[in-house]
Amino acid sequence: MQINRRLFGLGLLSLGLAACSRRLPASMSSPPPGLPDDLRPVPNSDYDAWVASFRERAASQGISQSTLSAAFQGTGYLPGVVTRDRNQTEFSRTLEDYLSIAASDERVEKGRAAFARHRRTLSTLEDRYGVDAKIITAIWGLESFYGERRGDVPVISATSTLAFDGRRGQFFEQQLMAALRILQNGDITASRMTGSWAGAMGHTQFIPTSYLQFAVDFTGDGRRDIWSDDPSDALASAAAYLQRNGWTRGLGWGGEVGSGGPSGTVIQPQAGGPRFNTTSNFRVIKRYNNSDAYAIGVGHLADRIGGAGPLRGSFPPDENGLTKADRITLQQRLTARGFDTQGADGVIGRNTETAIRAYQTNRGLPVTGTPSQELLQSLR
Repeated sequence: MQINRRLFGLGLLSLGLAACSRRLPASMSSPPPGLPDDLRPVPNSDYDAWVASFRERAASQGISQSTLSAAFQGTGYLPGVVTRDRNQTEFSRTLEDYLSIAASDERVEKGRAAFARHRRTLSTLEDRYGVDAKIITAIWGLESFYGERRGDVPVISATSTLAFDGRRGQFFEQQLMAALRILQNGDITASRMTGSWAGAMGHTQFIPTSYLQFAVDFTGDGRRDIWSDDPSDALASAAAYLQRNGWTRGLGWGGEVGSGGPSGTVIQPQAGGPRFNTTSNFRVIKRYNNSDAYAIGVGHLADRIGGAGPLRGSFPPDENGLTKADRITLQQRLTARGFDTQGADGVIGRNTETAIRAYQTNRGLPVTGTPSQELLQSLR
């Protein structure tokens, strides 16, 4: 997946200290409840020196000292954002697993409810920008689970950590500078400017540079507030983004081959799996996140929100010889035996691997944490 608007993944959650500080600032002594330890500031003298140098560069580009002081107050180096930057969902899962998450029964149900609840706003946006209201809703659903997971990591912290890290240093320094301009413009305060582990913000997870270019004040209150509990500005901003990146009014994104959707370029992202017709609007969705899996996830979720059923085609067995139905059965049987997998969606993640290890230990089997036909048979 190449870097574009968001660079990041599903998401999906996404700093400096005073240059000479060697302890956790008082303002960060009680991080938000539930924030993982690796997303809390830790001392890092090299990072401190980088921030001091960056502040000089930012000041030379018109960022005021008052903005810099407010932005960097109580922030610090967050090691967890670097780890997450190297392990994104679109890279590490098959399309089958990705769609199991992106268009889960829960996400579809919540999407239909959100679509109905905000129908008036979404209809207005569709009329104004020409973007299918269900596509806007699906992006909202993938980006923040309809606003439930907007992220509580300070954006200055996330972007400065990744800029300092250097793997994509120039890109993230641009994001950090843009975040400072947003603060200086008065759209949001530093304390409210939170987002994902990589600095994506609000209901529709805009990175700072895209916010500056595309964010919309739909409510007319003088601020482009994509962080508010009211999602209107964020939904309008997503619609504006797609429209300005070439969305064609009245054209679908595509669909599964044989489903009757608009014809276009045929792709098969997973060998042996369903094939999809994709239109120019599919490629516009990829401008939001340059991943075939993401764009199919948005399109398929939008279809499901509109009342369509699951994909008709099937995926081949995984590398362990298990189909999705096999994996669901495995999860159900482990849970029934007292080894809780925390759900049965057919996606093998940490919870399922932990349950497998516990079961294998209990039965005196080699402890691998790996699902298999043999393991499934032992649970019958």
